[in-house]
Amino acid sequence: MKKNALTKALPVMFGFFVMGFCDVVGITVAHVKEDLLTEYSQNYQDTLSNLIPVALFSMFLIFSIPTGMLMTKIGRKKTVLLSNVITILAMFIPLIDYSFGMALLAFALLGIANTILQVSLNPLLSNVVSGDQLTSSLTAGQFVKATSSFTAPFIAAFAASYFNNWQYIFPIYAVITVLSTAWLYMTPIEEEQSTERPSTFSEVIGILKDKTILLLFLGIVFVVGIDVGINTASPKILMERCGLTSIEAGYGPSVYFAFRTLGAFLGAFILAKISPSKFFKSSMVIAVLAIGALLFASDKMSIFILYGIVGFFMANVFAILFGMALKVHPDKANEISGLMITGVFGGAIIPFGMGLLSDAMHSQIGAVIIILISAVYLLVSAFALKTKQS
Repeated sequence: MKKNALTKALPVMFGFFVMGFCDVVGITVAHVKEDLLTEYSQNYQDTLSNLIPVALFSMFLIFSIPTGMLMTKIGRKKTVLLSNVITILAMFIPLIDYSFGMALLAFALLGIANTILQVSLNPLLSNVVSGDQLTSSLTAGQFVKATSSFTAPFIAAFAASYFNNWQYIFPIYAVITVLSTAWLYMTPIEEEQSTERPSTFSEVIGILKDKTILLLFLGIVFVVGIDVGINTASPKILMERCGLTSIEAGYGPSVYFAFRTLGAFLGAFILAKISPSKFFKSSMVIAVLAIGALLFASDKMSIFILYGIVGFFMANVFAILFGMALKVHPDKANEISGLMITGVFGGAIIPFGMGLLSDAMHSQIGAVIIILISAVYLLVSAFALKTKQS
């Protein structure tokens, strides 16, 4: 990559670190349940606490397609900068008023910001790198995002020990976002002007009439649901089965994201040697077995190992599904991209179902059952796509 292109690419790549802030939802759910919901009946604590990821990820259902339309009007860079401004605002709300209602508001705003960022950042990267460099840069961006997710519990632990309040993770994130905003704002990036008429909302939704696209879209719904589900349930499983505090249990998501980061890094090399279809099948077989074992694991080490296995083998499933969808209708790449990002709302509905079943069973086994059902769908899809995708 030439020096000029690298200078422009770096501030865009840094945006992927900000993109990873949404994964702080995992440790937040555990803290909110412990800090703010103890006065509620045990029958409702998981359902209520899991409204946090619902508030965040439901925004993807509402704002993904409109963001694509906005991006056509104001440009990709301005759209990314807008997302950063909303992120900064969201990060200060828990410090102003740490209540359940304001936590929901903060994560709803973070969800809007993250939706806008995920829709606009990848296309913006294509304005500074191209060809084979774009593919490797997109992979590197996912690695940066996974690194951000992995470090979140450590930043929360640092805030809890140094500032005596875990909530100081939010102003730390705000400062990082300010730096990202300033760096990108000062970087000149040329964007091509689109001459095509933007697709309407109904036209984009109409693509789901293609059964293969529908299968892949639901795959995105479930893979994001598993990702957010493990993120939110992993601390609570450790607290329930091993008696850990919320800070100690916060390292559960870190183990998951550490191996997810490793899986994303190695996946780029593995997928260069074997077909995405074969990798998808083998990954889902192992992931389903590991999630099934999580129903019965009771000691801390076994649980951590299973988190790592699931994280590693689920790391590339989103990218595989996304890539398969783009190959179905290459002429509708922009519309399919917006549609697939809409599927991220699975991070809202799957955790909500987890909370309902966990409360009904008075155990996190309910959450694991929902995650397992989601993984089984992906396993079935991996083999159902056999004759449709290479």
